[in-house]
Amino acid sequence: MNRVLPLALLSAATALSACTVGPNYRPATTESLGVPDSYSVGDAAAREDLTTWWTRFDDPMLQQLAAEARTTNLDVAQAIARLRQAREGLVQSRADLLPSVSGSGGYSRREPITGGTSTTTLPDGTIISTGSGSSDSFSLGADASWQADIFGGNRRGVEASRAALAAAGYDYAAILVAIQGEIARNYILARANQAQLDNARATLAIQDDNLEIAGFRVQAGLVSSIDVEQARVQRAQTAASIPSIESAYASAVARLGVLTGRAPGALRTQLAAVRPIPTGPASVGVGIPADTLRQRPDVRVAERNLAAAVAQIGVAEAQLYPQLSLGGSIDTSANALDAIGDIITGRIFSNIAQLIFDAGRTRSQVRSQQAAADAALANYRQTALTALEDVENAVVALDAAQRREREFAIALDAATNSALLSRLQYQSGLTDFTTLNQVESSLLSARNGVTQARADQATALIQLYTALGGGWDETQITDPAPVAVLVEGSN
Repeated sequence: MNRVLPLALLSAATALSACTVGPNYRPATTESLGVPDSYSVGDAAAREDLTTWWTRFDDPMLQQLAAEARTTNLDVAQAIARLRQAREGLVQSRADLLPSVSGSGGYSRREPITGGTSTTTLPDGTIISTGSGSSDSFSLGADASWQADIFGGNRRGVEASRAALAAAGYDYAAILVAIQGEIARNYILARANQAQLDNARATLAIQDDNLEIAGFRVQAGLVSSIDVEQARVQRAQTAASIPSIESAYASAVARLGVLTGRAPGALRTQLAAVRPIPTGPASVGVGIPADTLRQRPDVRVAERNLAAAVAQIGVAEAQLYPQLSLGGSIDTSANALDAIGDIITGRIFSNIAQLIFDAGRTRSQVRSQQAAADAALANYRQTALTALEDVENAVVALDAAQRREREFAIALDAATNSALLSRLQYQSGLTDFTTLNQVESSLLSARNGVTQARADQATALIQLYTALGGGWDETQITDPAPVAVLVEGSN
């Protein structure tokens, strides 16, 4: 009978193991998320492969920096570490489904120190004194225990850990996409600042000439000294703008250094040579919103977090039901090593426990997990809608920047011609310095406008690429490249 009961309990546990409490997770449909069939703006052409979107700017330096982010950026390194933690969490959750086995061994020796003699009286009256000698004791044992997952609490735990692992992988991808976008934006900013510095310095050279011409005309008695003072004001204002542009340029370069895991000034030499602002393609096929949701890693993080939250409901609910534990042990001991195993004893046991009263704590935990799942669903919907908003905003920003660049190009052409004519007229005495001053201020403004519009166009293109979820693929989240500084010397 003692052997039959554990076997019966084991059979019952196996039969009941198919019972898993808690809701089963079902992915939300695009309709339930409020996702439209198409975007209200942009090119509805099929979404392109944007895994390495930075190559479309045809700038070797930008390509190098964006590619390096995978293995040098320290935010990416932290995401990789969290991914590794999540993998181990899944291993630990799976271990809860299997029995645990432990072994033990022992040895002891008894050695008399002092005293310990005993006397024995034989039948014939002879008294014999004997002393206790030393003795050895050896023991070996093994224990096994298993908690039967009758109501699926452990299986729900594995389900939650598997979803958390996927979420950690997509989180790594989301950080990678964000870092690559930030690198590209700061690179565009650095090149735009270089262009603005060129504009300011070229304008400053012209204003130096104007100041000299005004001085000559004052000396000749053709104009009053007001022209010289106006020329000095204009030159000083232009010169004053240069330090702020240099500061913005230095900040962008420093940021690029940190984003690539370097010291802030590490890239100053490499970026010192002036290069034009990179320009990408004029348009990008955005596809349909469903494509974006599949490609955006932050949306997939939110979806996997929802799956994990739903699974945790079952983990909490399983605590309301009986808990069955089975186990056994086997032991042997002897006073001599060669006699170990002569006598072996075994023991099997079973235990069942049922929560009776905890003042509503466990049921409250179930309700808490249900609330967490509701919050995760709301976050999933919000993340999905925000992703679509990002795409539409980027499309509108790109179109606006392109139209602004076209208009500023016209303004620059007109301002250049006007400045040339005004300078000739001033030298000939046909116009005053105030007119020349206004025209050349407009020229500088037009030059900076073209520069800013080109930078805005490139930035909007980067914004669109990242909004569409470009910059990663599935293979990167299964086996991401390690960051060398963190894995150096590890096993």
